[in-house]
Amino acid sequence: MNDTLTVALVQQACGATREENLAESIEAIREAVDNGAELVLLPELHLGPYFCQVEDTDNFDQAEPIPGPTSETLGHLARELGVVIVASLFERRAPGLYHNTAVVLEKDGTLAGKYRKMHIPDDPGYYEKFYFTPGDIGFKPIQTSVGKLGILVCWDQWYPEAARLMALAGADLLLYPTAIGWNPDDPEDERLRQLNAWITVQRGHAVANGLPVLSCNRIGHEPDPSPNSRGIRFWGNSFVAGPQGEFLAQANAEERRVMIVEIDRARSEAVRRIWPFLRDRRIDEYGGLVRRFLD
Repeated sequence: MNDTLTVALVQQACGATREENLAESIEAIREAVDNGAELVLLPELHLGPYFCQVEDTDNFDQAEPIPGPTSETLGHLARELGVVIVASLFERRAPGLYHNTAVVLEKDGTLAGKYRKMHIPDDPGYYEKFYFTPGDIGFKPIQTSVGKLGILVCWDQWYPEAARLMALAGADLLLYPTAIGWNPDDPEDERLRQLNAWITVQRGHAVANGLPVLSCNRIGHEPDPSPNSRGIRFWGNSFVAGPQGEFLAQANAEERRVMIVEIDRARSEAVRRIWPFLRDRRIDEYGGLVRRFLD
């Protein structure tokens, strides 16, 4: 492998139709490759609006099998352009069994692997437990021509255990396709606290594991199909952090952007030598982590 890896994050709004959103993603991937990207990360569930604001059985019609239409389309594109693509899909695994799944398309167009979202939220505006079965693949990095990718999805990004297990399994990068935003009724100071918490926890995963972190979010306001709220304004702020949590690039809250970032592959090894967190872990004392709470 080269000493550096050029990655791209596609920060985009997600409109009403699958065709329009997929076309925009494809255009962005082409733009990324024109600017040297070898790996492209798309936002969570980028083929349409974030439908989990409501519980509606009709939304299951949006799901598709893997392999299926979108993975095949992106696989052909990956082969044409010679790029690794990480996309986020609503997977129909079987009748009545659905997952929030990230797929990795290799440069030759093959499906290198997939990751099924493990942590599933159930909060106002984020009713994902109605739609998604928790993942059963585990925290296993996906081997590609650009390295071992530790794919995690959105709500997974709040859990240090998930990042750690990916690191312990040999991930070279941590990637988080994401759909997260503000409640328009929240005051500005609360919005800022939420955004800073989201950024800080993921930078912490970079530091604790000595790995680059790629976090790709969507943008734009999406109304609530029900009368229960004023919808979600997705806060963008996609970013790439280095293995000491340093910002390598960051978008703002509003811009459609194809963010191109060069990652130094040797930095993780160098940082882990001076900050040997994996060496000093007290694995003999961590048994309590597999319990819900220590009474």
